[in-house]
Amino acid sequence: MTRTPSRPVPLPSSAEQERLELELLLGQPVLGPGQLRPDLFQDLGLPLQRWRQLGACPTASPRAGELDLAIPHQWNDEQKQRLAQELQGHDLRPRFQLALAQEIEQALEHAAATSQPEPAPATETGATPQTTPAPARAKAGDPAQTRAAARASQQRSLTKDLSLPNTGSELQEVSDLEDLEVSAAEASSSANASPIVSLVDRILIEALTSGASDIHIEPQEQALEIRFRIDGVLQKHFEDLPRGLTPAVTSRLKIMADLDIAERRLPQDGRIRRMFRGRKMDFRVSTLPSRSGEKVVMRLLDSGATQLGLDTLITDQHARQTLRELGSKPYGMVLVTGPTGSGKSTTLYALLAERNDPGINISTVEDPIEYTLNGITQTQVNRDKGLDFAMALRAFMRQDPDVLLVGETRDLETAKTAIEAALTGHLVMTTLHCNDAASAIARLDEMGVEPFMVSASLLGIVSQRLLRRVCVNCRISYRPSQEELSRFGLVVSQESEVTFYRANITGNAVEDCCPACNGTGYKGRVGVFEILRMTDPIAAAIAKRQTTDALRRMALENGMKTLLGYGLQLVREGHTTLAEVERMLLTDSSLESERRSRSLNTLTCENCGAGLHEDWLECPYCLTSR
Repeated sequence: MTRTPSRPVPLPSSAEQERLELELLLGQPVLGPGQLRPDLFQDLGLPLQRWRQLGACPTASPRAGELDLAIPHQWNDEQKQRLAQELQGHDLRPRFQLALAQEIEQALEHAAATSQPEPAPATETGATPQTTPAPARAKAGDPAQTRAAARASQQRSLTKDLSLPNTGSELQEVSDLEDLEVSAAEASSSANASPIVSLVDRILIEALTSGASDIHIEPQEQALEIRFRIDGVLQKHFEDLPRGLTPAVTSRLKIMADLDIAERRLPQDGRIRRMFRGRKMDFRVSTLPSRSGEKVVMRLLDSGATQLGLDTLITDQHARQTLRELGSKPYGMVLVTGPTGSGKSTTLYALLAERNDPGINISTVEDPIEYTLNGITQTQVNRDKGLDFAMALRAFMRQDPDVLLVGETRDLETAKTAIEAALTGHLVMTTLHCNDAASAIARLDEMGVEPFMVSASLLGIVSQRLLRRVCVNCRISYRPSQEELSRFGLVVSQESEVTFYRANITGNAVEDCCPACNGTGYKGRVGVFEILRMTDPIAAAIAKRQTTDALRRMALENGMKTLLGYGLQLVREGHTTLAEVERMLLTDSSLESERRSRSLNTLTCENCGAGLHEDWLECPYCLTSR
């Protein structure tokens, strides 16, 4: 690090500072002196003097023909190639790691000083006696030495797992990905580790352990705030950090996501991939300039998570059967709508899992690939190379497809290509961002898709949300007041046999808080679904550009259950609370739709207007036949 006219940088005052600066600039770990192993040169076929000439030092014993080597950070490709060619003669393939040049030189000099034999005194006959070399190796029969060697070997293997070699491949093998827990443990035990690296690793591990879906790192005027989104709600899990740590934390995350650490005026998007407890985890990173610094938001994606089936996702039997029928059609388009984080991808993958069969060709294009399914072709969008959703769809059409999944329909080109695929004998599943099922038609019309193409290709629309499950270990049963029920259009007399629950929210500061939900009152989430199934009258109304309200009314007459109605059903079944339904689903339009749905599904006497039961053949009040 030297001073430059454009940005003067002071010289590092210590080796630790120089190592930190190199890690920030190069985006790679720089080894410390404790990780250099010059004592291994005797096993590698090259003399120590040659290692000193090369300026490289081994860091671990060879395994499967691969040798971990520490080299100075300023080495060019020609120097690396020269060393690799020399090691090929000894059947070794180098894996380069960075270290400080002066520390490599000191380690090799120390090894040379300790390995030289003591000079032998001359004898009268001029013969030189045999010299006894220093015991550099442990005896094979010494148990203590054997255990020590085993521990050292294990530590070296962990170091190997932490290294991220530049293989030129976007997706590395699982064994080559850095393990977060191992990285944090080594960073805590190493005297040369950067505290910022340890802090960032601890944040990521805590988010994964607590089951968070998003991480928000937000600089404020006085502090750096960190929040996790757990079960759809942002929560604070750490005390506020000093504001002075904002640039260092942001730079560390940018390095891990392969972003430009010098660009702080424009938003950037990247990805971090790490191993965590044997699973491959992706962090989708987004940075945004703000008044107090750069805000970083990360979406956590578990690509190795177990997929849930429709029987687990959907509690209502009728809704589950309707969605299963839509996914089993030979051609057409199925839309799944909802906001970000509402479980759309999980629902689509559950449908794909049921269609996954050796006799069916299934292809998906996603950004990013959230789940991994065997037996299907999954394609990752790469906008830097021009591979977007529309281009991938056009390529799929030449791959003899049966079922196609489009991660998101966000523009006219993608929408038209997906509809054309659905019209030519393929089943297309895709997602769309809108408020409910009926408003998806208006969203497509806003994109510029012709209504007659939508009506001809669409099979059905699924709108969904996720509600927090009330914790079954600490929930409290109660009787809601008439005022509370009236907000949802309910009547006390009609809900007299229902047991309502509310969340026992105590906070984790209380000593006797519920260990299952950590005092939040909720644990896990449950899906809420609204399924609009296409019929001939609804298709004709779409082709005639009928309003969203008219389409919603026709769907209700056809038996569609609203989101609010589904949520209230979950309340009656004890899965969630009225407060959670109000937070996520209750709006003026949703309440009006639910009241309209109830009026359509309620039997009344045509003569006196009294309410009737389904099994009554005549009105008991005026004796009028049904």
